[in-house]
Amino acid sequence: MEKIRSLDRIDLTILDTLQKNGRISNVDLAKTVNLSPSPCLDRVKRLEQEGYIERYGAFLNAAKLKYGMSAFIQVTLDRTTGDVFNKFRDEVVKIKEVAECHMVAGGFDYLLKLRFENMDAYREVLGVIVELPAVSQTHTYVVMEQVKKDGGVPLVSA
Repeated sequence: MEKIRSLDRIDLTILDTLQKNGRISNVDLAKTVNLSPSPCLDRVKRLEQEGYIERYGAFLNAAKLKYGMSAFIQVTLDRTTGDVFNKFRDEVVKIKEVAECHMVAGGFDYLLKLRFENMDAYREVLGVIVELPAVSQTHTYVVMEQVKKDGGVPLVSA
């Protein structure tokens, strides 16, 4: 059985700093958390191995890459069995315009976040979504303005 270790203030500061700037050098990160570079790198590697850090990446400008519009689609399935959920999941992950897909509790089954260039592109991808296994109903909410961007996991210092 894997031992669960709690994170200390330094671990949380490392995570918060990397979340805000994944390109920071280990030397600069070590200065930020008041460690020497070698123990800092050891902590980062441990946080990666333990799954606290899932991946590194860059935030791209969607509009410059012709995916400047977004929408949320509520999807209701005609039946809710494990087999149907699996088939839907297997197909929805193949649609490049689907940025996120969440199974939810409530009045519908899935909430999808889509990115697309224009309404013609949206209409095309909606045609694909409504043909997915067991989809009985969809409701779309086109984003007019993004008020707040995902700032990452809110971390509280130890």
